[in-house]
Amino acid sequence: MHHGFYDAGEAATMSDHRRAQIRMIEEALAFAAVPDDGENKPKTVVDVGCGIGGSSRYLAKKYGVQCYGITLSPVQAARGNALAAEQGLSDKVSFQVGDALEQPFPDGQFDLVWSMESGEHMPEKPKFVSELARVAAPGGRIIIVTWCHRDLEPSEDSLKPDELNLLKRICDAYYLPDWCSPSDYVKIAKSLSLEDIRTADWSENVAPFWPAVIKSALTWKGLTSLLRSGWKTIKGAMVMPLMIEGYKKGLIKFTIITCRKPETA
Repeated sequence: MHHGFYDAGEAATMSDHRRAQIRMIEEALAFAAVPDDGENKPKTVVDVGCGIGGSSRYLAKKYGVQCYGITLSPVQAARGNALAAEQGLSDKVSFQVGDALEQPFPDGQFDLVWSMESGEHMPEKPKFVSELARVAAPGGRIIIVTWCHRDLEPSEDSLKPDELNLLKRICDAYYLPDWCSPSDYVKIAKSLSLEDIRTADWSENVAPFWPAVIKSALTWKGLTSLLRSGWKTIKGAMVMPLMIEGYKKGLIKFTIITCRKPETA
């Protein structure tokens, strides 16, 4: 379940979340200046770390183009394809098992390379961004929306011990590798000669998400669903207050990074 995009300071409920998730997609496209006119709009899209394909289906409908999604989970790929069939999108959207660090696509295939909240799951960030760039067509846009930790101060060599401990507890619960900062992503993009590199901190815009999830989980329906889901889900739910703490401390940064592959190599 992805974050939604809210106005800063807005109170949110889970009933608002579908609208906020769609707004998140639209805000990301607008930030990256992805054109939507007939001549210049994307013709092919890849959704890297697609989950069950919500972004893919939305992008395919918005642009009327072919969209491919990859995930490590056969269950997610099957569910994504089933949902696409239910919505009459089987001819536009397809999902398959694939490794984001070794994508099953040729070089330069996609006009829009999309990664919504999958970067935090990638153990090798340089390899991850390198693969995004490899499959992007010349002039293609790359959009990464991901969890980061704060940028280090010039005098710092690493995060503070209490910050590292907080991130470790979150990573242990959500099975995440080490995080990186927005500036780390910028350095990687520059090393790959990508252009028009831009970032923004959207932490305030996603801040209402976690309190709404916790409030939903504390209902009778939410509690019974958690109990049925098993220990791993319960463990993840117990860590949600740590995400709120990380945002409030300025440690966790919900970040968008966009860039463009050069027209010529």
